[in-house]
Amino acid sequence: MTDTGANTGLEELPTALPIFPLTGALLLTNGHLPLNIFEPRYLVMVQDAMATHRLIGMVQPRDPEADQMTPEVYRVGCAGKICEYGELPNGMLRITLEGVCRFEVIEELDVTTPYRQVKAGYRKFIHDMEPVHRNSIDRLALHEALHHFLEFEEDADDWQTLNHLEDDSLINSLSMICPFSPVEKQALLEAVDITTRSHLLISLLQMMLQQVETHRTVQ
Repeated sequence: MTDTGANTGLEELPTALPIFPLTGALLLTNGHLPLNIFEPRYLVMVQDAMATHRLIGMVQPRDPEADQMTPEVYRVGCAGKICEYGELPNGMLRITLEGVCRFEVIEELDVTTPYRQVKAGYRKFIHDMEPVHRNSIDRLALHEALHHFLEFEEDADDWQTLNHLEDDSLINSLSMICPFSPVEKQALLEAVDITTRSHLLISLLQMMLQQVETHRTVQ
């Protein structure tokens, strides 16, 4: 039987979650996402979060070209905790979010705050908060994809540094920093688990390599 008590950590996550829709911004569990906050509504959101649970839900708009104030968003995002906070001289805020757990948008709430809030469901992603066992990913295949795409040298310091990371930190960090499209980033976000995400990550890297090689051939 699954333990639904205090050990899950879910009880610490708010049901009413403020969201920050931002195209191309991918946050995953244990990943770190730096953000410059300058819009008035999001300045208020950050201050309110700092005064309460320090959590903000990162989501992507479904339409990257949407310029309306309340664009339709994907139904899956990731809750991040403010782990770094700084005020800049121009009134902007510089924060860093640490990914805690993915969530489903159950419904958007009718609120009086200038920023949007949703009813968030975390139960589907409870495994995000559980330890990931090493050897759940194919590091050799990942190294091969990165070796070609990023042109790492054999035993280069870059790969050695990455290879020392735990499986989830390695895959999530690479998923966040690689220049994938918003749709591809959403697919990585919604991957069931680390193993599935690693397979998708390798496939995306291989596709990018093929595109680069095709472009070189055409030229």
